[in-house]
This record gives sequence, C-alpha cells and structure tokens, in this order.
Amino acid sequence: MGLPARGLTSAAGRSARGSSATSSGAAGSGAAGRFDREYYRRFYLDPRTAVTSPFEARARARLIAAFADLAGVPVGRILDAGCGIGRLKRPLLERFPRAEYVGLEVSEYLCRRYGWERCGIEDYRSTVQFDLVICYDVLQYLEEAAAARALANLAELARGALYFSALTLADWRNNCDRRRTDRDVIMRSGEWYRARLRRSFREVGAGLWLRRGAPFVLWELERCL
Repeated sequence: MGLPARGLTSAAGRSARGSSATSSGAAGSGAAGRFDREYYRRFYLDPRTAVTSPFEARARARLIAAFADLAGVPVGRILDAGCGIGRLKRPLLERFPRAEYVGLEVSEYLCRRYGWERCGIEDYRSTVQFDLVICYDVLQYLEEAAAARALANLAELARGALYFSALTLADWRNNCDRRRTDRDVIMRSGEWYRARLRRSFREVGAGLWLRRGAPFVLWELERCL
C-alpha cells in the first residue's frame, strides 16, 4: 500500500505530501508483479527514499480510531484494502483488541510474506460487512470503470466508518513532493471521488466518512455539508 510521505516543497518550504503506489487493485497488465520486494524496500524501508514511516502510520491509526470512538462505531471487523506491509494493523488492534482485521492486497510478494488476502478492492466480496473500512491511496491505480466499481463496493462492504484517500490532480499540482511521489497513476479531481462516495456516505473531513443510514450522530459542525 502507498501511504503519503512528509517532505518539504523547495519553493514554499511548507509541509508536502508524497505518495507511493498502493498495490490493492493496481491497474495495468502485470500490475501485481510491479509491487515486489524491491518496490517496498524503496518506498517503505529505505530512509532515503521512503514515503512514510511507522510514526506516521501510528498517528493515522490513532486518528481513525478516535473518529470511530467519537461517532460511536462499535468496531468488531476491520477491512484494510491495500494494507501494504500492515503498519496500520497493530495500532488499530491495540485500540480494538477484539476486532477481526482483514488485510487485502494484490501484491503476491506481500500476501506470501504477511498472509494477506489477495484481491483488489473492486472485486472483493464478503458475506458480512465491516464496521471500519480503510482504502488509502488505492484508487488512483485503477482505470475509471474499475475505480467506480471499487467505490460502489466500498458502500457494500462498509456498514459504519470509512477512511478514504487518493492522490488527486490538485494534490499533484499543489501538495505532493514530486521527488518521491509515484507518478505512474491515474489522477482525477477530488470531486470525482466525492460525488460517488456521497451516494452512500456522509463526509466528515480528514478522509473520514460515515455510512448513510447508520445510527451514528455527528453534530452539524462536525461534518462537511
């Protein structure tokens, strides 16, 4: 999975986000083989080129868990679509020790090493829903039809909270550190994603969404219009 990096833009000197590839549902022929051992060494383990860190993953997990607590979501099942080397797993299960965690990947290397379930989020099926679904930096690797199918599938899989993010055109222009960002992706507008997510979810902000119709209450100023 590709998590955003923290860097500095040389022009503005402010915080910037970079993004590596995320392997669940990557587009293109032989895409699963693209995410091999060398790929994860470069983007995750080598401090000179890594786009994320264990510290950032823990901070992200705390954000997601705190939101679930605030919204009153009883987290018994977690789906991490594009879980990569699994840096969100431990901190999430520390907060929700009785939860079942399902890691989803298309990388043969990662599934063999970590035991993740091998499937893309656009094709994944489950007989039961998940209280918390995470889909982070995945859909920019899918062609439009597959990405739309993946978003519809997220609505089928999530019965509570969703954490979602993807590299957009605006991020590429204004936010990401291009020196470390994987540019071999399909960049769309943020509104392309929001328009489809809003069919089934209410946007809260910071990548967090609640399933429409779920019995969780947020005050007016705690959610986006």
